Order: sequence, then structure tokens, then C-alpha cells
Amino acid sequence: MCWSATADLAAGVGIGAVGVACAARVRRVRDLPLAALPLVLGAHQIVESVVWDSGGGTGPATVAWAVIALPLLAVWVPAGVMCAAPPHARRGLTVPLGIGLATAAALAYALVTRPVRAEVRGHTLGYFVHLNHPELLVAGYLLATVGSLLLSGDRGLLLLGVLMGAGALICWVLWELEFVSTWCEFAAVGSVALFGWVRRRPAVGVVQPIG
Repeated sequence: MCWSATADLAAGVGIGAVGVACAARVRRVRDLPLAALPLVLGAHQIVESVVWDSGGGTGPATVAWAVIALPLLAVWVPAGVMCAAPPHARRGLTVPLGIGLATAAALAYALVTRPVRAEVRGHTLGYFVHLNHPELLVAGYLLATVGSLLLSGDRGLLLLGVLMGAGALICWVLWELEFVSTWCEFAAVGSVALFGWVRRRPAVGVVQPIG
């Protein structure tokens, strides 16, 4: 989340541009899902700018934001990491992918059966949907997304996992303290890190294993 419609829109356009650059530089088809992630994050920020302009509420933009943020990313990230990971790491990545699928199913069910509402709270937006066992779902979400990056067997993706894990923690603390949210900054940093990863990827064969 950013602090205004204008900030979200600017962040979305910038992150989306990085996504276009990532997709254009891909040299291996298996890397494309992960390289396209900044396009998803950029679209997410642009959708949130519409939520800001709508004053929050329960409209289509709010639902679209929640669908991207919750079930979509819970599957997209671990699936993309599994596609891009070196062969020796893929078996271990079935665990975060399975957790992501289960978490996404529970989140999608909640979005289908219960209303999601956005509320403007100063310089932040709060999103509210009733979830059963929210702590378990949050844990599953982080294990699927950040966990898959940390288990990827690739230095660049490991760095991205550390950045996203730190970003999630910092944004949560700032939200709890009612300060300006900084998620879009971390999305931008993560997108730039992902572009660097794409640039360093070989066309075929050798990847960058850890160690």
C-alpha cells in the first residue's frame, strides 16, 4: 500500500515498466512467470489507486486488489520460483507450492463467500475480510511466497526473498503504528532486484546456485 492515489499510480506505472523490461530480457521460457511478477505488482498498485479514488468501500477495485494480493500471489510466486529454480532445488519447492495452493484455496473461498472492504485510514488503506484462522493463513502465505524464494537454490532469488521478508515485516510494523505504508517502495525495490536477476540469467544451462 502507498499513501495516496497519485503515489500508487506512479508506483504502479514505474513497477510495470520494470516488468516490461524484465519480460523483454528473458532468455529462458522457464523464467518468464517470475520475470512477469513486476507486471502483476504494477497492476496491483494501479488498482489500488482506483480504490483510493473511490474512497475505499466494497467496489470492484477493492475485490480486484484482494484477489491479486491474496490467492493470486500465494500461487504465482512459488510456481514461478519452481519454474525458474535449478533442478536440484525443485523437489524441495513442492512444499511451499503445496502450501501456497492450500492457502490460496482458503483465501479464494473467503473472497467468494464474504465481502471485502477497504477503509481509508489517514495515509494508509486497510482491507477487511473475515478469515477463519487468519494467523495460519498468514503463515502459509509467507511460507509460500518468501519461503519459496529462500529455498530457490539461486543467489539472486535468495536476496529477493530476504528483501521481501524484511519488507513485509517493516510494512506490518508501520501499519500497526499507523504510519505511512511503505509497501510500494519494497515492491519497487523487489522489482529492480528481479530485473537484475533476469539480466544475469544465462540463456540455457548453468544457473547461479548458492554456495
